[in-house]
Amino acid sequence: MYSLILHGRRFGELQKWRQLRFSASPYLNELPFTNSFSSTTSIKGKNFTVSYLVDSLGLSSKLAESISRKVSLQGDRNPDSVLNLLKSHAFTDSQISTIINEYPQVLTLDAEKTLAPKLKLLLSRGASTSELTEIISKVPEILGKKSISIYYDSVKCILEADKTSTNEKLSDSFPQGTSLENKVRNVSVLRGLGMPQKLLLPLLISKSQPICGKDNFDASLKKVIEMGFDPTTSKFVLALRMLYQMSDKTIEEKVEVYKSLGFTVEDIWEIFRSTPTFLKVSKNKMLSSMETFLGLGFSRDEFATMVKRYPPCIEYSTESVIKKTEFLLKKMNWTVKAVALHPQVAGYSLEKRIVPRCNVIKALLSKGLIGSELPPVSSVLSCTDLKFLNKYVMKHDELVPELMAIYTREVDQKSLPQH
Repeated sequence: MYSLILHGRRFGELQKWRQLRFSASPYLNELPFTNSFSSTTSIKGKNFTVSYLVDSLGLSSKLAESISRKVSLQGDRNPDSVLNLLKSHAFTDSQISTIINEYPQVLTLDAEKTLAPKLKLLLSRGASTSELTEIISKVPEILGKKSISIYYDSVKCILEADKTSTNEKLSDSFPQGTSLENKVRNVSVLRGLGMPQKLLLPLLISKSQPICGKDNFDASLKKVIEMGFDPTTSKFVLALRMLYQMSDKTIEEKVEVYKSLGFTVEDIWEIFRSTPTFLKVSKNKMLSSMETFLGLGFSRDEFATMVKRYPPCIEYSTESVIKKTEFLLKKMNWTVKAVALHPQVAGYSLEKRIVPRCNVIKALLSKGLIGSELPPVSSVLSCTDLKFLNKYVMKHDELVPELMAIYTREVDQKSLPQH
């Protein structure tokens, strides 16, 4: 019983301190009055958006928070009008929730002047209510398109083809030689490879180059398939886009640059298979990234290891990499090898994640509560906030207030590496 009470107390304290940390975070590095006013307005807009989504649509707080990063509502009049319009056209609560989740910007559209005419047009062309609600729920982004009827017909083709298990009818109703015909043809090919609707339909309504081409599409698709990409995954789409955008000559030049940095051809394509956007990095950025890491004390082999483990690290800005790495090496005394094994830490926020956590670790070391050696980099920086707090803060009952004060206090910018 005592252990349950203690656990409950710890959980309550954890929630209290987590709320304190995150509620305080918007006020770090406060700007002058004019900018802080704008910031406060933004915060109010976000808070209203979250409340509206939770209260009006019954969404979870977590999902509402995620959506609020994509759209900001300033009042309930416009979104209420949108919801009422959708309900009047027989959209179910479940379908409306799906639409808002996939395309939250719909809540900012003018219900009377923008949405209503589009729905009326589709119905006037013979769409049934059930068909209309099904198609728009599948791809709600078409509500934001000017030529909604064309996109609607394209999506309808895919859905009907899936129901009849045939590919033939996909391009029958579109003029030959048009980009739309190419798009429907290419989507049909991808569908034949087993690509699911969740990937096909966004491609169908997008302006993405790979899906609009013909000869280049076929050549790029062949390469992606030969590399072993799974057509049921988003990486397949990314790889197709990357290869479509680059000529064979450009790809060869990029491969040569990476080879000059110490990568083998096998390394390069292995990295590409894990992170297709890897090939879009420019030659100058590749060279600059290597020079930055070498200048910080990493060897060429360690640099190669970092890129293999976490390819996005090659795209980080020079200033950001230097500040974060110097803090980890000089302020925390982790070794270059230790940091090289976890290159993703270079992408973490210095002020919000790295410094607060490291300050707690230094406090624990000074008190002899975790031995005399630094914990592994991943143990301190790669875990979630909750796991970090449970492992390094909440277990020290009497020190929880002191450690949380260290964890939540504003970061002194003067204590950070300056460049």
